[in-house]
Amino acid sequence: MKNRTCYTLTLLTFLAFTFSCKEEKKTVKQTEIAFTKEGELSIIKKDTDSILVKLDIEIADTDYDIQTGLMYRNNMQANQAMLFVFKDESLRNFYMKNTHIPLDLIFIDQNKTIVSFQKNAKPLDETSLPSNQPAQYVLEVNAGKVDYWQVSIGDQLKF
Repeated sequence: MKNRTCYTLTLLTFLAFTFSCKEEKKTVKQTEIAFTKEGELSIIKKDTDSILVKLDIEIADTDYDIQTGLMYRNNMQANQAMLFVFKDESLRNFYMKNTHIPLDLIFIDQNKTIVSFQKNAKPLDETSLPSNQPAQYVLEVNAGKVDYWQVSIGDQLKF
């Protein structure tokens, strides 16, 4: 009887310890950041002056907006883009930290002429994505759109 009581107490102690030490799993739900249309933009073919695409744009022109960009967002519609506006023309470097959407980056000079691309930037990748030419504006669109719209270096933006 004594062994049985000892066994029962040991088992109860083990079970109490096991279940009392289990960590509660907490889930943090990310608040969805909604797209805010702040303007419209057209990409115009350099040789024909025809409009390749018209986009609704959200503008990043403050230090906070430029640093945050499209971070923490889960999607962007096909006709939407984010336009980064800098005070001067310079070589630019972007990365995809905390960015969940695969993107094409279009680098634009002070004359609103496309000077370079970074296509199919991988989500959450912190590898540097340089402009390769001085740029005053950067347009982020969904990955694959540069090729789909047949955008070329030398094409113009109107916004």
